[in-house]
Amino acid sequence: EVQLQASGGGLVQAGGSLRLSCTISGSTFDDYAIGWFRQAPGKEREGVSYISPRDGSIVYVDSVKGRFTISSDNAKNAVYLQMNNLEPEDTAVYYCAAAITIASMILDKSDGVDYWGEGTLVTVSS
Repeated sequence: EVQLQASGGGLVQAGGSLRLSCTISGSTFDDYAIGWFRQAPGKEREGVSYISPRDGSIVYVDSVKGRFTISSDNAKNAVYLQMNNLEPEDTAVYYCAAAITIASMILDKSDGVDYWGEGTLVTVSS
């Protein structure tokens, strides 16, 4: 069974940076596309960025374009989310997720995810 472990959350001031890590085990690394989702208090869980280690495809939602960078390290079975110029609106619990394709996560949102990791809390103070 695929297991994902997210880490790297914390408290940061607006304008600061954090890097989230997601380690994947239990499958061949490029069997799945990996997505970062977040859920703020009182809001639905939303996708933020996605990467397909198999072909290098990357997608960002508009709200994070130019500020967040997703990357993968096949040797370490890991996916990273570098978050720069953080805003209070980025405050949320961040989850990494695995699905067969990026499209399934974009079109079906949380329903398109096959495996979830535990979340890591990101708090951005103003």
